[in-house]
Amino acid sequence: MRPFCRVMRRLGRTRGGDEGSIAIEAAIVVPPLIMFVCLAIAGGRIVTSGAKIDAAAEDAAREASIHRTAASGQAAAQAAAAESLDDQGIACASSSVNIDVGGLSVPVGQVGTVTVTVSCTVSLADLLLPGTPGARTLTSTATSVVDQYRQRGA
Repeated sequence: MRPFCRVMRRLGRTRGGDEGSIAIEAAIVVPPLIMFVCLAIAGGRIVTSGAKIDAAAEDAAREASIHRTAASGQAAAQAAAAESLDDQGIACASSSVNIDVGGLSVPVGQVGTVTVTVSCTVSLADLLLPGTPGARTLTSTATSVVDQYRQRGA
């Protein structure tokens, strides 16, 4: 039995330890962890930008609904949407504001509505995450009621 024990001890010494295993584990675990964090950041940016674009659409619809004419309502809605996006720190690569001010044309005594759709392309390129698109277009629509007893222009 003694020669067998000597052989096993000798094999144990020549085999070596597991000194490099931590580096290998880190090389396997760290890249997916970094990708997960970047995806979480990209998701957070999309969600918060969507909420801010919703707010901009609501602001623009409300601003258009308090004007008396369609032309002034459209101009006010454009300005309100741009100001709201700027105030909230949204840097759109491209944006568009579509305004339906048909509710300002209905006769006094009838309820009208103003609908505004805001589209904004949010850039994700600065996250440096491989495989994600460079930008995402977010769209929000809001409707505001025009006071039925408010005087309207032509």
